Amino acid sequence: MERGLRELKREATGEALAHAAFELARERGLDGFVIDDVVQRAGYSRRTFANYFSCKEEAVASVGFAGVEDAGALLADLPPDLPLVDALHTVMRQQFATDTLVTMRELLAMVRRYPTLEPYLLSVQNRMRHAAQDLVLSVAGDRYPGIYVPLLFGAVYGAVTAALEGLLDVQLADDDGDAAGRGAMEYGSFLDVTFEYLRNGF
Repeated sequence: MERGLRELKREATGEALAHAAFELARERGLDGFVIDDVVQRAGYSRRTFANYFSCKEEAVASVGFAGVEDAGALLADLPPDLPLVDALHTVMRQQFATDTLVTMRELLAMVRRYPTLEPYLLSVQNRMRHAAQDLVLSVAGDRYPGIYVPLLFGAVYGAVTAALEGLLDVQLADDDGDAAGRGAMEYGSFLDVTFEYLRNGF
Protein backbone atom coordinates (compact mmCIF):
# COMPACT_ATOMS: atom_id res chain seq x y z
CA MET A 1 0.00 0.00 0.00
CA GLU A 2 2.81 2.39 0.95
CA ARG A 3 4.63 1.65 -2.29
CA GLY A 4 1.46 2.37 -4.23
CA LEU A 5 1.15 5.77 -2.57
CA ARG A 6 4.76 6.60 -3.41
CA GLU A 7 4.15 5.66 -7.03
CA LEU A 8 1.04 7.83 -7.16
CA LYS A 9 2.95 10.74 -5.67
CA ARG A 10 5.76 10.30 -8.17
CA GLU A 11 3.30 10.22 -11.07
CA ALA A 12 1.57 13.35 -9.76
CA THR A 13 4.90 15.19 -9.56
CA GLY A 14 5.79 14.28 -13.13
CA GLU A 15 2.36 15.32 -14.37
CA ALA A 16 2.58 18.65 -12.52
CA LEU A 17 5.95 19.44 -14.08
CA ALA A 18 4.78 18.41 -17.55
CA HIS A 19 1.59 20.44 -17.21
CA ALA A 20 3.53 23.53 -16.08
CA ALA A 21 5.91 23.21 -19.04
CA PHE A 22 3.04 22.74 -21.48
CA GLU A 23 1.16 25.77 -20.16
CA LEU A 24 4.29 27.91 -20.44
CA ALA A 25 4.80 26.71 -24.01
CA ARG A 26 1.21 27.68 -24.82
CA GLU A 27 1.60 31.12 -23.25
CA ARG A 28 5.13 32.08 -24.32
CA GLY A 29 6.18 29.68 -27.04
CA LEU A 30 8.82 27.01 -26.58
CA ASP A 31 11.63 29.58 -26.78
CA GLY A 32 10.00 31.91 -24.25
CA PHE A 33 10.79 30.11 -21.01
CA VAL A 34 13.48 28.07 -19.26
CA ILE A 35 13.47 25.18 -16.78
CA ASP A 36 13.60 27.59 -13.85
CA ASP A 37 10.23 28.97 -14.98
CA VAL A 38 8.78 25.46 -15.07
CA VAL A 39 9.88 24.48 -11.57
CA GLN A 40 8.78 27.82 -10.14
CA ARG A 41 5.31 27.42 -11.60
CA ALA A 42 4.99 23.78 -10.53
CA GLY A 43 6.47 24.37 -7.07
CA TYR A 44 9.43 21.99 -7.31
CA SER A 45 13.21 22.24 -7.58
CA ARG A 46 15.50 21.91 -10.60
CA ARG A 47 16.83 18.72 -9.05
CA THR A 48 13.33 17.26 -8.97
CA PHE A 49 12.81 18.28 -12.60
CA ALA A 50 16.04 16.50 -13.54
CA ASN A 51 14.74 13.29 -11.94
CA TYR A 52 11.90 13.25 -14.47
CA PHE A 53 12.98 15.04 -17.64
CA SER A 54 16.16 15.74 -19.54
CA CYS A 55 14.96 19.08 -20.92
CA LYS A 56 11.92 21.33 -21.21
CA GLU A 57 10.97 19.79 -24.58
CA GLU A 58 10.63 16.36 -23.01
CA ALA A 59 8.46 17.82 -20.24
CA VAL A 60 6.18 19.63 -22.69
CA ALA A 61 5.69 16.51 -24.82
CA SER A 62 5.01 14.31 -21.79
CA VAL A 63 1.77 16.12 -20.98
CA GLY A 64 -0.02 13.95 -23.53
CA PHE A 65 0.67 10.67 -21.72
CA ALA A 66 -1.89 11.21 -18.94
CA GLY A 67 -4.72 10.28 -21.30
CA VAL A 68 -3.69 6.62 -21.30
CA GLU A 69 -4.06 6.38 -17.52
CA ASP A 70 -7.45 8.10 -17.65
CA ALA A 71 -8.61 5.69 -20.34
CA GLY A 72 -7.47 2.77 -18.19
CA ALA A 73 -9.66 3.93 -15.32
CA LEU A 74 -12.66 4.23 -17.64
CA LEU A 75 -12.11 0.76 -19.12
CA ALA A 76 -11.89 -0.75 -15.63
CA ASP A 77 -15.34 0.61 -14.79
CA LEU A 78 -17.06 -1.01 -17.79
CA PRO A 79 -18.85 -4.39 -17.55
CA PRO A 80 -16.28 -7.18 -18.09
CA ASP A 81 -18.51 -8.96 -20.63
CA LEU A 82 -18.94 -5.87 -22.83
CA PRO A 83 -17.59 -6.61 -26.34
CA LEU A 84 -14.16 -5.05 -26.74
CA VAL A 85 -15.14 -2.95 -29.74
CA ASP A 86 -18.02 -1.45 -27.71
CA ALA A 87 -15.73 -0.83 -24.74
CA LEU A 88 -13.25 1.06 -26.92
CA HIS A 89 -16.06 3.08 -28.50
CA THR A 90 -17.32 4.06 -25.05
CA VAL A 91 -13.88 5.09 -23.81
CA MET A 92 -13.12 7.08 -26.95
CA ARG A 93 -16.39 8.97 -26.58
CA GLN A 94 -16.00 9.69 -22.87
CA GLN A 95 -12.30 10.43 -22.56
CA PHE A 96 -10.72 11.24 -25.88
CA ALA A 97 -13.48 13.61 -26.93
CA THR A 98 -12.12 16.26 -24.63
CA ASP A 99 -8.75 17.08 -23.12
CA THR A 100 -6.55 14.29 -24.45
CA LEU A 101 -7.11 14.81 -28.17
CA VAL A 102 -7.16 18.58 -27.82
CA THR A 103 -3.80 18.43 -26.04
CA MET A 104 -2.30 16.10 -28.63
CA ARG A 105 -3.47 18.33 -31.46
CA GLU A 106 -1.86 21.32 -29.75
CA LEU A 107 1.39 19.39 -29.34
CA LEU A 108 1.41 18.49 -33.04
CA ALA A 109 0.89 22.15 -33.88
CA MET A 110 3.81 23.08 -31.60
CA VAL A 111 6.04 20.57 -33.40
CA ARG A 112 5.42 22.38 -36.68
CA ARG A 113 6.62 25.63 -35.08
CA TYR A 114 9.41 24.12 -32.98
CA PRO A 115 11.04 21.09 -34.67
CA THR A 116 13.25 20.40 -31.61
CA LEU A 117 10.09 19.14 -29.90
CA GLU A 118 9.46 16.42 -32.49
CA PRO A 119 11.68 13.58 -31.23
CA TYR A 120 10.25 13.93 -27.73
CA LEU A 121 6.67 13.91 -28.99
CA LEU A 122 7.37 10.85 -31.14
CA SER A 123 8.80 9.12 -28.07
CA VAL A 124 5.70 9.95 -26.03
CA GLN A 125 3.40 8.79 -28.83
CA ASN A 126 5.30 5.51 -28.99
CA ARG A 127 4.98 5.03 -25.21
CA MET A 128 1.29 5.88 -25.40
CA ARG A 129 0.67 3.40 -28.22
CA HIS A 130 2.38 0.53 -26.39
CA ALA A 131 0.78 1.35 -23.03
CA ALA A 132 -2.68 1.65 -24.58
CA GLN A 133 -2.31 -1.60 -26.50
CA ASP A 134 -1.15 -3.42 -23.36
CA LEU A 135 -4.17 -1.98 -21.56
CA VAL A 136 -6.55 -3.22 -24.26
CA LEU A 137 -4.91 -6.65 -24.21
CA SER A 138 -5.37 -6.89 -20.45
CA VAL A 139 -9.06 -6.00 -20.76
CA ALA A 140 -9.58 -8.45 -23.63
CA GLY A 141 -8.12 -11.35 -21.65
CA ASP A 142 -8.52 -14.63 -23.52
CA ARG A 143 -11.92 -13.82 -25.01
CA TYR A 144 -10.60 -13.21 -28.54
CA PRO A 145 -8.22 -14.84 -31.04
CA GLY A 146 -4.65 -13.61 -30.80
CA ILE A 147 -4.87 -11.58 -34.00
CA TYR A 148 -8.05 -9.72 -33.01
CA VAL A 149 -6.81 -7.21 -30.43
CA PRO A 150 -3.75 -5.93 -32.35
CA LEU A 151 -5.84 -5.46 -35.50
CA LEU A 152 -8.68 -3.70 -33.66
CA PHE A 153 -6.31 -1.48 -31.70
CA GLY A 154 -4.29 -0.63 -34.81
CA ALA A 155 -7.43 0.37 -36.71
CA VAL A 156 -8.69 2.63 -33.90
CA TYR A 157 -5.26 4.16 -33.32
CA GLY A 158 -4.81 4.81 -37.03
CA ALA A 159 -8.20 6.50 -37.35
CA VAL A 160 -7.58 8.81 -34.40
CA THR A 161 -4.08 9.65 -35.64
CA ALA A 162 -5.49 10.57 -39.05
CA ALA A 163 -7.92 12.95 -37.37
CA LEU A 164 -5.22 14.51 -35.19
CA GLU A 165 -2.81 15.03 -38.07
CA GLY A 166 -5.44 16.66 -40.24
CA LEU A 167 -5.77 13.85 -42.78
CA LEU A 168 -9.46 13.84 -41.81
CA ASP A 169 -11.28 17.07 -40.99
CA VAL A 170 -12.68 16.33 -37.54
CA GLN A 171 -14.00 18.99 -35.16
CA LEU A 172 -12.76 18.65 -31.59
CA ALA A 173 -14.08 20.32 -28.45
CA ASP A 174 -11.75 23.32 -28.75
CA ASP A 175 -12.53 24.13 -32.39
CA ASP A 176 -14.34 27.35 -33.17
CA GLY A 177 -17.24 27.88 -35.53
CA ASP A 178 -14.94 27.85 -38.56
CA ALA A 179 -14.56 24.08 -38.25
CA ALA A 180 -18.29 23.53 -38.59
CA GLY A 181 -18.49 26.12 -41.32
CA ARG A 182 -15.97 24.32 -43.50
CA GLY A 183 -17.89 21.05 -43.15
CA ALA A 184 -15.72 19.36 -40.52
CA MET A 185 -17.16 16.17 -39.08
CA GLU A 186 -18.11 16.40 -35.40
CA TYR A 187 -15.94 14.11 -33.27
CA GLY A 188 -18.83 11.98 -32.01
CA SER A 189 -20.05 11.38 -35.58
CA PHE A 190 -16.51 10.53 -36.65
CA LEU A 191 -16.31 7.89 -33.91
CA ASP A 192 -19.71 6.45 -34.79
CA VAL A 193 -18.72 6.06 -38.45
CA THR A 194 -15.32 4.59 -37.54
CA PHE A 195 -16.76 1.99 -35.18
CA GLU A 196 -19.58 1.12 -37.60
CA TYR A 197 -16.91 0.17 -40.13
CA LEU A 198 -15.05 -1.80 -37.48
CA ARG A 199 -18.17 -3.74 -36.51
CA ASN A 200 -19.57 -4.34 -40.00
CA GLY A 201 -16.57 -4.32 -42.33
CA PHE A 202 -15.25 -1.94 -44.95
